[in-house]
Amino acid sequence: MASAPANLPLFYNDLVPLNTRDHATWRARNVDKAPWLVNQHAVPLTVEEFPQAGRHFPIVFASGENTVPLALMGLNEAVNVFVEDDGTVINNVYLPAYARRYPFMLAKLQPTSEELSLCFDPTSGLIGDFAEGQPLFDGDQPSATTTGALQFCEQFEQAGQRTQAFVDELKKHELLMEGEVSIQGPEGGQPFVYRGFQMVDQEKLRNVRGDVLRGWAQSGLLPLLYAHIFSLELISTVFAMQAQQGKGPQAPTPPLPAF
Repeated sequence: MASAPANLPLFYNDLVPLNTRDHATWRARNVDKAPWLVNQHAVPLTVEEFPQAGRHFPIVFASGENTVPLALMGLNEAVNVFVEDDGTVINNVYLPAYARRYPFMLAKLQPTSEELSLCFDPTSGLIGDFAEGQPLFDGDQPSATTTGALQFCEQFEQAGQRTQAFVDELKKHELLMEGEVSIQGPEGGQPFVYRGFQMVDQEKLRNVRGDVLRGWAQSGLLPLLYAHIFSLELISTVFAMQAQQGKGPQAPTPPLPAF
């Protein structure tokens, strides 16, 4: 069986290409929980998700070479205040598309190939030779379930390209800065300091040339920048949720991971 790349992204323990030879009778289970999100505190976002995601959690940018937007679902390693231990998502919170596409994703089967194939994580427990669930194939043709998964993954890849263009524009104008947030704990004492992420430098944003800002307003980029900035107010909300759930931070706090 052909295999997908060894360097696996967040959530994925393995990847195999979906095909009729090996998976003709397999099915996808219907799920109402997201156990793969348990203990995941930072999830990649596409830029077009900013308006919705920014209503629920802070949006920051990963530090390091691979600068991607992240939804902070917790402020500390292995803490997700929006997902219970059994994978139940609380308060009808918005789930990033990155999480919703699991266990599927598009991947190159050969490093030198430009072609992407629909793959899945066989360890997820969501896809298998089950008696229940939605069939993945109708004879030798993809079922509606598989077609829908493929379309969703294709749309996600396209959104990822637009997100990269957005990040490239921020870097071009040197708008990203290393972030630091200091939050006082409920018991007082030394504040907890969070680093290891990037955010938009608002001082530099105020000094961007007018013609550039006008172009960003027309293209829709400017509202997305402010969606990110406004969402940062939710950092204290997430911190309070951690404390309420007994998942408060222990100093020193670790940096956010790079993706």
